[in-house]
Amino acid sequence: MARIFSVASALPPLQASLEMSTFHAQRMSCRSDDEAGKVAKLYRRTGVDSRGSVLLEEPTAGELTQTFYPPMQDDPQGPSTQDRNDRFAADAPPLACRAAAEAIRKSGCEATQVTHLVTVTCTGFNAPGVDIELIEQLGLPATTQRIQIGFMGCHALINAMRTARGLVAADPEACVLICCVELCSLHYQYGYDVQRIVSGALFADGAAALIVVGADCQPAADTTPIASIAATGSYLIPNSRDAMTWTIGDHGFRMTLEACVPGLVESNLKEYLQGWLAKNNETFDSIGGWAVHPGGVRILQAVETAIDLDPAKLDVSRSVLREHGNMSSATLGVVLERFESTGVPRPWLILGFGPGLEVEVALVR
Repeated sequence: MARIFSVASALPPLQASLEMSTFHAQRMSCRSDDEAGKVAKLYRRTGVDSRGSVLLEEPTAGELTQTFYPPMQDDPQGPSTQDRNDRFAADAPPLACRAAAEAIRKSGCEATQVTHLVTVTCTGFNAPGVDIELIEQLGLPATTQRIQIGFMGCHALINAMRTARGLVAADPEACVLICCVELCSLHYQYGYDVQRIVSGALFADGAAALIVVGADCQPAADTTPIASIAATGSYLIPNSRDAMTWTIGDHGFRMTLEACVPGLVESNLKEYLQGWLAKNNETFDSIGGWAVHPGGVRILQAVETAIDLDPAKLDVSRSVLREHGNMSSATLGVVLERFESTGVPRPWLILGFGPGLEVEVALVR
């Protein structure tokens, strides 16, 4: 009875177009017209038309811009990790608070009913951090019990849902606030490295929050749950350790995405997922909504091919990728919010991939 009473998201107020993102990527990566042309092609192929970033600035006169990242000729490596992390400490809490406040409002719960707080991020570190800001800014009880899920990447919302499910199983009166906040745009890597350029072309900033309550917890207002978390699962794909990595460098966090990732998903997903669904009395055909993390166009295509899925089933994932980019752990929250608002029939299968290469899955009924 891990009941989801709300899901909400928050995005940076300013969005970069494909043209603007490409222009700044070229300034940070390219030393020749040939390299600039290749970067433009890579960005067009990502399926991302716009994305939000806390680094965008709207001048009093002129066009939208950013000044955090100087051109490569002025600074060959860009801001230090400390500079980037300082921006996370300043910009992550307001975005997280917006998403969490809206999730609390939609749930019908009072802030004072929250018993547990699960914060999720892989794009910054500081203490006291986002968790303390949420408690203080939203008026959560001083007795709120905190859990931080860090550095797990794109599937981490599923890890947080698993945590919330365990918390309400242990305490049926628990009211758990999950909050994911990711500022991926703080970690753009300089230089002409195709893997890192592809990563930069996909990622963006955003936050998402959920309220999950136990069987004996009743929101203050007369609201009904969206769904319940029925099960979660994990699968570490064999011999995939270097396929996707996320490490800390002197100039930001460095993401690598090997070209083999879609192939690994395509060749390994069906067997695992078929068996896992059978254990939970479901089949591919019985799933009403496929909430697949849009890690990229090729990842979504790999999922379709692996399980012979109707492409229309991933329309929401594709639209989120196109409109907002890959916001790491927050992205699945945006997908779920759209499932709720458009009435996608349940059960929902939530699916994400992260470093390992790890498959994470949740069943929501």
